[in-house]
Amino acid sequence: MDDNALNAEQDWLADTRTSYDTVAADYADLVRGLLDRTPYERAMLALFADAVRASGGGPVADLGCGPGRITAHLGGLGLDVLGIDLSPAMIGVARREHPGIDFRVGSMTELDLPDGSMAGLVAWYSLIHVPDAELDRTLAHFHRVLRPGGPLLLAFHAGDENRLKTEGYGGHPMRLHVHLREPEQLAGRLAAAGFAVEARMTLTSAESALGALVVARRAAA
Repeated sequence: MDDNALNAEQDWLADTRTSYDTVAADYADLVRGLLDRTPYERAMLALFADAVRASGGGPVADLGCGPGRITAHLGGLGLDVLGIDLSPAMIGVARREHPGIDFRVGSMTELDLPDGSMAGLVAWYSLIHVPDAELDRTLAHFHRVLRPGGPLLLAFHAGDENRLKTEGYGGHPMRLHVHLREPEQLAGRLAAAGFAVEARMTLTSAESALGALVVARRAAA
């Protein structure tokens, strides 16, 4: 990676970390009860948990876990869960609200997990801040840490635009980009990264005015 590319990566990661550090407490308050109002998302998370168990079970990572609500929900479904987020403040909230779950500060662009160590991965509206130029490398990390046959569940905002977000979650200042992607586009990137896409859908719910869910699996060896 040349110096310009490295600087660009560090800039967007720093902006994302600072933005979510700033809004962590208010963000947690705003999203805490969303799953209670999103039956399709709950159903997909339950199907994901079933797929993990059917493939032999094992640890599951929630990447970009924020305050840990999805991590905790998956734990409630009986999975062995781990939450990873770029924002130390978000991890602080997650640890306070969900004691007993393993939460770690880290980046999905450079996952500090052993190869093939995860039985499943979830990225719940967290890939939306990864620039297109970094997306393939990020998906390659997902593929590396997921064991053969393990499922991957992605939730994201559907569309084809890039928005700069400068305020949010209680009116706090933020500076980060939100990348909307079409399900077919992301499915193609997943296939190029070595995943078999099994399902995709769009929906409108409390999570997103136009959200998308994609389920893929690392091909079995």
